Amino acid sequence: MPKVISNTSYFKGNDLKKNQDIIIDGDIISAVKGSSNTENGRLLVVPGFIDLQIYGAGDRLFSADPTVESLIIMEDDLLKKGTTGFLACMATNSPEVFNECIKAAKAHRSSAKNCLGLHLEGPFLNPKRLGAHVPEFVRKASLDEIKSLIDFGDGVIKMMTIAPEIQDDEVIQYLLDNGVIVSLGHSNATFEEATAAYNKGIQTTTHLFNAMSPIHHREPGIPTALFSHDKAMTSIIVDGQHVDFEVVKFAQKILKERLFLITDAVTACSTGPYQHSEKGNKFAMPDGTLSGSSLTMLEAVKNCVLHCGISLNDAVKMGTSYPAKLIGIESLTANIAAGEQANLVVLDDALNLKEVIFKGKTV
Repeated sequence: MPKVISNTSYFKGNDLKKNQDIIIDGDIISAVKGSSNTENGRLLVVPGFIDLQIYGAGDRLFSADPTVESLIIMEDDLLKKGTTGFLACMATNSPEVFNECIKAAKAHRSSAKNCLGLHLEGPFLNPKRLGAHVPEFVRKASLDEIKSLIDFGDGVIKMMTIAPEIQDDEVIQYLLDNGVIVSLGHSNATFEEATAAYNKGIQTTTHLFNAMSPIHHREPGIPTALFSHDKAMTSIIVDGQHVDFEVVKFAQKILKERLFLITDAVTACSTGPYQHSEKGNKFAMPDGTLSGSSLTMLEAVKNCVLHCGISLNDAVKMGTSYPAKLIGIESLTANIAAGEQANLVVLDDALNLKEVIFKGKTV
């Protein structure tokens, strides 16, 4: 029997459609039509959130415990919070840890629910802009190493953050030719170097303003190159810790649909090279260096609306359709319309989570 979400509102383009029934048959939205039911409270339905950079969830840090079990725990925890698609992220680490993470992702692939693959943030970064990354494993890539890595990954490596100013063009081109989303990040590139990297095909940027050359009135840096480009996208961490809310507001006015949300979320960990401890609403390394966030995607959306002056419609797109388009899954999850997959998040009028629907079923 079809499932009906009755008397809801949802965004269609720039318009808010009110008093709608969303009818789900199997895992597909079969119809959206005006509702005759006026009894339900005000509910907003949005597409499931897509997080392209998250290190851990459900008290599991993937790189510290690179197993299929960890991915399953992350999947279940994130689904309950409204994230219906994510890339498990790995920070700069030893080749052995990278291999274990890749093995786990490949073993889990056939039964994966909302895990879409891996995002490798490192180790091919600029030592001058490491943030919380471990310097001992950072290096320049060779083409043979990249070929071997992509071959071993067998399609699970969906995204890679690199510092293009220290990589050979043939390395970047090989990644692009093999369908990897390349993100400029942890980079000290000049305006000219960053612009050249975007023009060569690098599609996006990792956590805008963090671990990159800054804007200076005589050295415009990576952010200015991004702002000046017509296609390059970027993620941003909207927790009020990594980037001030006023700066998020400023960036969104310039970038619009080229700016999307990530959580960059970690979990507490006391072993291995990444020992995160929670301090308020952020995580830090033992030396006090700011590391990951404690965000959920819904919290990031709410922060955009409540603290950054971003419209609810735009904030929702920053957490759904924009990242989905970047990795090529917009047709699977990002639209509320007949024929689309039923990955949906139901919110009340205060943007509190009421229900998560994944492939047509309530989580």
